[in-house]
Amino acid sequence: MEATITKQFSVNEPIDKVWSVMSNPTEISECVPGASITEKIDDNNYKGEVSLKFGPVKSKYNGEITIMENDTENYKLVLNGKGLDSKGKGSAEMTMTGIAVSTENGTDIDFQMVVNIKGTLAQFGSRLINDVSAQLMNQFVGNFEKLLAGLEFDGELKAGSMMGSMVKGLFSKKKKEEA
Repeated sequence: MEATITKQFSVNEPIDKVWSVMSNPTEISECVPGASITEKIDDNNYKGEVSLKFGPVKSKYNGEITIMENDTENYKLVLNGKGLDSKGKGSAEMTMTGIAVSTENGTDIDFQMVVNIKGTLAQFGSRLINDVSAQLMNQFVGNFEKLLAGLEFDGELKAGSMMGSMVKGLFSKKKKEEA
């Protein structure tokens, strides 16, 4: 099950400050709901984990993050993360591309995240995966903006909004089956 999520947004911060956070895997991972880096292997490779909970379904993925591209001149970063469900019931892979562009008022940021999920979570269908991925991206952006502003934020997954997406996705799936 694959989902592609894109998000463009602007921040009132200079590009050098934005890039400093964006290109630092330890800092940027704090913004991803439920994610954490557990070990730095070298400058381009890290180990980490992501914990997700959708209603009764809990998944924890242990995996690796690799910096595929870190283009300081063009402010472009490409990260690839791969993980296995700790219960052996699936896997997930994510490629995130971030590009920052200096503007008159600060910095424009363009993120694209391609997520491929196999196993238990993939059974919920593409609509649910897309809805939940979009919610995760929105929470990531909010956390990123707060981090840049020096504000505190909660890096935990907002389960309430995920439940809404889950119910909506299941209801849509049931309506299609009845039609």
